Parts: sequence; C-alpha cells; structure tokens
Amino acid sequence: MPSHFELANAIRILSMDAVQKANSGHPGMPMGMADIAEVLWNDFLRHNPTNPHWSNRDRFVLSNGHGCMLLYALLHLSGYALSIEDIKQFRQLHSKTPGHPEFGDTPGVETTTGPLGQGLANAVGMAIAEKHLAAQFNREHFPVIDHFTYVFMGDGCLMEGISHEACSLAGTLGLGKLIGFYDDNGISIDGNVEGWFTDNTPMRFAAYGWHVIPDVDGHDREAVRKAILLAQSVKDKPTLICCKTTIAWGAPAELAGTADTHGAPLGEKAIQEVRKNLNWPYPAFEIPAEFYAAWDARKKGQQWEQAWQELFVAYKKQYPELAAEFMRRFSGKLPENWHATADVLLQEMQTKKETIATRKASHISLNHYAKVLPELIGGSADLTGSNLTDWQGVKVFSKGNPAGQYLHYGVREFGMSAIMNGMALYGGLIPFGGTFLTFSDYARNAVRLSALMKQRVIFVYTHDSIGLGEDGPTHQAVEHAPSLRLIPGLSVWRPCDTVETA
Repeated sequence: MPSHFELANAIRILSMDAVQKANSGHPGMPMGMADIAEVLWNDFLRHNPTNPHWSNRDRFVLSNGHGCMLLYALLHLSGYALSIEDIKQFRQLHSKTPGHPEFGDTPGVETTTGPLGQGLANAVGMAIAEKHLAAQFNREHFPVIDHFTYVFMGDGCLMEGISHEACSLAGTLGLGKLIGFYDDNGISIDGNVEGWFTDNTPMRFAAYGWHVIPDVDGHDREAVRKAILLAQSVKDKPTLICCKTTIAWGAPAELAGTADTHGAPLGEKAIQEVRKNLNWPYPAFEIPAEFYAAWDARKKGQQWEQAWQELFVAYKKQYPELAAEFMRRFSGKLPENWHATADVLLQEMQTKKETIATRKASHISLNHYAKVLPELIGGSADLTGSNLTDWQGVKVFSKGNPAGQYLHYGVREFGMSAIMNGMALYGGLIPFGGTFLTFSDYARNAVRLSALMKQRVIFVYTHDSIGLGEDGPTHQAVEHAPSLRLIPGLSVWRPCDTVETA
C-alpha cells in the first residue's frame, strides 16, 4: 500500500510529465500543492466520480487554474472518466485536458478558471447557493443540502481586485461552509512576489470576518489535516488556511522555489532528477495498480450518494411537494405554468401600451414572474432603487436569513457577476444582478466566462445611453451595448417598450 507521501508524488509526476510532453504549462503549482490536495481529496472531499452531478457533493474549485494538471491528476487518479490518454493530450486541441479548466469539457470540473480570482468568487457564489438552498429545502432530520465548498487560490488570485470584492462579502454573509486554501509560495511569473505583494494576508482576511488559520506547513500532512478539521468546526465564518509551500517541490535545488518552474516545463534532465529525488522508478504516464487502488474514490463515492439517495427517498415521503420542487429546480426545468404566466403578462402589456422607462417595465415584469419562480435570486451592486431589481415582499439574504432571495452586493460589479456565475453553476437557482450599463466594463470578464460556460445568468443593465444627461459622459453608455454583442454566446436584449421587456 503506497504511503500518503507517495500518493501525492503521483500528482507531481503526472503533472510534470504532462507539461513536458505538451512542451508548455505550469508544473510548479501542482508539485507545490500536491500534499494539500492529497489530504483534502483522500480524507475529506465527499464526491462521486461515477456521478459528477450529484447535487449534494462537496464543490472543489481551482481558482489558480493555470495549475490545472493538479486537478486533472486528481480527477484521473480518483476514478473520473478521464483516462491516462486524456492526460497525455494535455493542452492539445479538442482534448479533455485543456490548458486551463473548462466547465463542460472535463468531468468533475466545477467551473472555468484561468482568469485569476474568478474561481474564488465562483466558490463564494456556490457557498451562497448551498446556504440558501439548505434554508429553503432542509427540514429537521433531513439535511438534503449539506456540504462544503473548497477553493484553492494563489498569490495571483489574491492580488486581483475581485478577491477583495468577493471575500469581503463572504465574510459579511458568514459563509461557514466555505474553506479556502492559500498557496503561499511567494512566487509568481515575474519572480519573488516580495517586490509587489507584501500584504499581510491573514490580517486582511481576519478583517473581512473570516476565520484564519495561518502558517500551516503545506507539506506536513498532519498539519494540513488538523487545519481542515478546525476549519470545518467553525460554522459561522468562512475559513482561510494559509499554507506555506515550495513551488515545484521535489525538483532540483536550482529550480524548486523559483519562478522558472511557474509556467515552463522542467526539462528532461530535471525530470529525471525529480524521479530520483522522489524515488519514483516508473516511466512517464505509468502509475502502478496499487496507486490507482489507493486513490480510487468510486466505491466510497457511490456509498455516499447511496446514503443520500436513501435520505431523499424518506424526505420525499415526508415532504413530497418540497422533494418535487427540489428535483424540478435541479433539473433546470421551469414551472409548468411558466408559459401561461408569461402569456398573461404579455397580453397585459400589449393592452395597456404604457409609455414608461424600460427599467420600470422590468420591475413590473419581475414582480409578475417572481410569484412563479422561487429559484430567482436577485440583487444589485448598490443601485437597487435605480435598477429596480427588487420585488414586492422579497426578503434579503443575510447571515441571519439565508432563505432570502435578494442580495445586496454593495459596490462590487465584478464580484457580483462572478458570484452569480457560481450560483448558476451550483444548480437550482436563476441569479440576476443589476448595475448601470457603463459599469459592465468592470464586470466584463465574468460576463464573458458566463457566456463561455453557457450559464443561465441574467445581467440587468440600466441607464444605457446619453439620455443620462446631467450625469455626464462617465455614465453615458455609448459603446457598451455593441461591445457586449461581440462576446460569443451572450444574448443581449435591449428592449424598446414594455412588451419587449416582458
């Protein structure tokens, strides 16, 4: 039976060999975070490789997506439908192992990451969704939604401004099922980060209201395990585990801990030295059967899901209407009366023929549709009264009221958009959020990723022309609508009246 250290080395070896074969990629992060990943995936992560869509699985997000060979190695070793031949095709056209994780291309990948910091914001959205849906559906003795969201992040993620937007909100909302791992290796592409990133990260996150576990040796299995147990025990705050690691751990001394390993193959000579250092006698892409057996999570994953299925059968008997609603929403289907409801509103709009601002028409439509769409979860980037994105009787989502369907995102357009992507990816919800059209520039990359992932997210942009007048040119969105239409896969609707708005 391989040791835990040897199991982590399987990640290191697969990662460096795949990058070498592709002649491009990022071997350093997977080699540095392999020990952390081995502890999390083998001792804590509840998932089912035979069914990546099980609704009550733990979510795992790799926000530092350039290190995606870490994730591909984990998925392959634990039994997902990702073969060694897929690993060999790393970074090749149309492969299941692209150069950054792509949602929909690879089984087990929860979200598309690569633009740093967005995976972290997606994870915040997933944790919001978990907390919200648990409040809506769970009943005494029936925790049908009850799991953790884990996210890996690096220095680059935390330098990006979106990390501040998302993590500040996460602390305020008390997302106790969110656990982050900060890969504190002190290295980015340009070298040692002490020249441009000297934040006191533990104090920063403590100021956000997070539970922070500092100075964890990311290569000490027991230290990592204890940190995760401590993180899980804190229910009212998200947790950041700050892990000290060495980038490209196991590489020759002249490479390990240096920027040379961040985004380039190690080279054949160095790879042979790694094999010697790690006492790994096997050739490239050869993993012994006992390693696969030790990593295989399919049996326990099926057992976890089977136990949940049995719980859900009892839940269905006790609460048949709730169970039916749960299944409908996670299937993505709209209510049976959706078309009839829409027809009523359209007929009303056509009859009245009111001449009103389309944001007011949007507000009327929202009040109508919200009655039949409990999966709606709305919000605004501190412009609720201008965007008109709330509706009659809606309750605000908060730390003390997670069943609320309205989020006050604050002035966080980018964070709001990426958080909504996370909620949509989670399932069971249709998120929408509003701001002024001119501020779509702040959010653009998250909007682009939403379209790339084909997610059902609604971005509500008001105040969309030079008609703003007295606000001046900074708020007069002249070029924004055509600019958004350039994004592949994004449906842009600019309604001219109440009927088109409905």
